[in-house]
Amino acid sequence: MAAPTSTAVNWLALGDSYTIGEGVGGAERWPELLADRLARDGIAVTPPRVIAATGWTTDELSTAMDIAEPLGHWDLVSLLIGVNNQYRGRSVADYRGEFHALLKRAIALAGARPERVLVLSIPDWGVTAFATAQGRDAEQIAAEIDQYNGAAATLCARHGVAFVDITPVSRERGGEVAMLVDDGLHPSQAMYALWADAALPVVARMLDGTASR
Repeated sequence: MAAPTSTAVNWLALGDSYTIGEGVGGAERWPELLADRLARDGIAVTPPRVIAATGWTTDELSTAMDIAEPLGHWDLVSLLIGVNNQYRGRSVADYRGEFHALLKRAIALAGARPERVLVLSIPDWGVTAFATAQGRDAEQIAAEIDQYNGAAATLCARHGVAFVDITPVSRERGGEVAMLVDDGLHPSQAMYALWADAALPVVARMLDGTASR
């Protein structure tokens, strides 16, 4: 267990429905679940500030950040965005450029420390009951999401940013009733807990038991 932090980590969580937690309570979203796990490991985290909304694409998140400025500097910045770009049929090239701009903003918001930025991959909604009911092509969705995630992972590696791949667990477990809220599309607390578990060791190493600013 890490030594308790003398100052709580402040965290800015950027994203879409997967970060705002469509269909679940605020305490059931993955950022809050991860914050709880970090606290148990002796790393105190203030309640994450969330800039996210259901349906947002990369450009819409960027606009929301513009409106929210000045955002200051943060000990930890997370970014999970892109599923709505894919859902709306936007190109990977467009996503790559807009994601890259968001990634650079996230690094700046982390005090120009790329090692304090966390990116989660886009989960695969093609396995959900919603996709099945809509007659969506699960293989096409998977292939497109892989392309998006490949672009994001490459950019994260280039900038030295942690990239946590939650897509495999979303594919393995995301079709289970218990892993979805009532709309059959968005994750339940049970799925968010799996994401938090995947991110925990990565973020614990990033913070290293301190909240230096």
